[in-house]
Amino acid sequence: MPDIRLPAEAKFQNELQALAAHDDKARPPGWALSPRAVETYILGASKPVGGVTITPKYVGDKGLVQVCIATLASDRALMLAGEPGTAKSWLSEHLSAAISGTSALIVQGTAGTSEDHLKYSWNYALLLAKGPTPEALVPSPVLRAMRAGKFARFEEVTRTSPEIQDTLISLLSEKQVSIPELGEVVSAQRGFNLIATANTRDRGVNEMSAALKRRFNFVTVPVVEDLEQEIQIVTRREAELRNDYQVGVPPPAELSRMLLTLFQELRQGVTKDGQTKVRTPNAVLSTAEAISVLFNSSILAEQFGGGAVTAKELAASLMGAVVKEQEGDVKALREYMETVAKERPGAWKELYTASKKLLRG
Repeated sequence: MPDIRLPAEAKFQNELQALAAHDDKARPPGWALSPRAVETYILGASKPVGGVTITPKYVGDKGLVQVCIATLASDRALMLAGEPGTAKSWLSEHLSAAISGTSALIVQGTAGTSEDHLKYSWNYALLLAKGPTPEALVPSPVLRAMRAGKFARFEEVTRTSPEIQDTLISLLSEKQVSIPELGEVVSAQRGFNLIATANTRDRGVNEMSAALKRRFNFVTVPVVEDLEQEIQIVTRREAELRNDYQVGVPPPAELSRMLLTLFQELRQGVTKDGQTKVRTPNAVLSTAEAISVLFNSSILAEQFGGGAVTAKELAASLMGAVVKEQEGDVKALREYMETVAKERPGAWKELYTASKKLLRG
């Protein structure tokens, strides 16, 4: 059975190999590609490299990507901060894949993340049988990255406890892990670095200390405000999902534009022409949510509809993205449909009609 989701280094293996084969620029120690080739991989190329089309992985500010790459080349850890759904993890994965050849050395930050996740633990069966031996040691993704001179990834730093964040300070400062049970100190090999992400909506959960912040170069990944750019991102990613999962039908360009217009107007609290103020829901109307809505609509149309995505499928998928647990979100969407969608022609009016049935009550 094929994997549900291939890591970036496997899915885009041909592109990475082509870039490496034609990369004549200097590479920092431990890097699979030069900084310029990493940039090309992330942003895409205008013409094929070695006969291979290099597709854009991140659509956004070129300068932002360059700062990320320069930070990592300087051996300084990188913090990608921003709203949920702004492609922080996506960018982290592709940077790791291009530079280290693997994006799999990852720690997921949660309230339950322990020091073992950052350093090491033990295979207790072997530990009891043979005592503390190298064979009984279970290295963390960070320790494995240090030994191999690769990048480690740390997702959602602010979800972890202050104690774990203090451990991270030590790791980033010393670039070493002490294993007293083995009388060993593991020093990071050249090429090791760490890319972390932080959700700006998590402020106040476990705020990072000033000491931890000093260990990172912060890059804020912005919410996409340009409509054409966000349409480009969403339609490309939705098409990739349909191809990966072999399900769904292509949504009409008109409906994709309508969905992204709706998302941006609800996020910004005003219509594009600046004439009508709208209530902003608490739900995170991110680019990632828009991709999910569009993909879900394409599946509904193929499997349960008439084979073409219509406003009916879009409305049904939209409910799960905007209307979650808060009553205020229901009111916000209902008001938007009554004051904005209802007054617009064509597919907008169809969306209003389909949504009205779902928003009763």
